[in-house]
Amino acid sequence: MTDDGPRWWPVAGEADLAPGEVMVVGAEGRSFALGRTADGRWGAIDNVCTHDGGTLGEGELDEQCVECPRHGAQFDLFTGQVKALPAVFPVNAYPIRVRDGIVEIDLGVKTRELEIG
Repeated sequence: MTDDGPRWWPVAGEADLAPGEVMVVGAEGRSFALGRTADGRWGAIDNVCTHDGGTLGEGELDEQCVECPRHGAQFDLFTGQVKALPAVFPVNAYPIRVRDGIVEIDLGVKTRELEIG
């Protein structure tokens, strides 16, 4: 956790992810679910379902909700809030920017420890 301001880290090329898709990316030893909505907005959340530890980046993106491939829990791509059970605890969300075709995640945002279960 840090509060020193933005720390932008490159995680993908803009062409690596089609609109309406989600994928797993990594930065500084951490894993994220990176998504691109059908209307072209980018977002990222922790890559772990708080229901049972599933890999969110291997799921599907429905509008702006990432669906866990294990049991269907859904998380908002921009806030990390739970949108569908069985998960009840949120995940962290991270700002994304695209510069010169490179997708970058802000690792400088304050985060909270995830609750699983």
